[in-house]
Amino acid sequence: MNKRALGIGFMGVLALSCAGAAASTVADDLPGRTELKRADLDGAPGMEVITSVVVIQPGEVMPAHFHHGVETGYVLEGGRVVVEGKPEFELVTGAPLMNARGVMHGGFKVLSDAPIKLVTVHIVDKNKPLYDGMKH
Repeated sequence: MNKRALGIGFMGVLALSCAGAAASTVADDLPGRTELKRADLDGAPGMEVITSVVVIQPGEVMPAHFHHGVETGYVLEGGRVVVEGKPEFELVTGAPLMNARGVMHGGFKVLSDAPIKLVTVHIVDKNKPLYDGMKH
């Protein structure tokens, strides 16, 4: 399957999933995350797949954190961000995201006038926090 077809298929699944979206209320969660779908990972007992949309408002910080599994995603709407002690950079609209199990990531502040919007898919251990080790 080519990349364009895969992208179109992924966005179609996202659009269908949005119809049943419900805001997450877990204590270890981000305030701007809306969980779209959660399901057991076939053939992998103890693992689940979680699809979400994350909106980070101007001036807000995406805390540094890690996951108990793999995170992949896509930047729906990008913008300027900064990680403390590093130069500003552009989180580019259309960029793919991939974070390995247990690797700290995030820790940036949104500098743009508009929110940054991400779609994320986590393949993670069940019964563990989705976001762990958060550092604000």
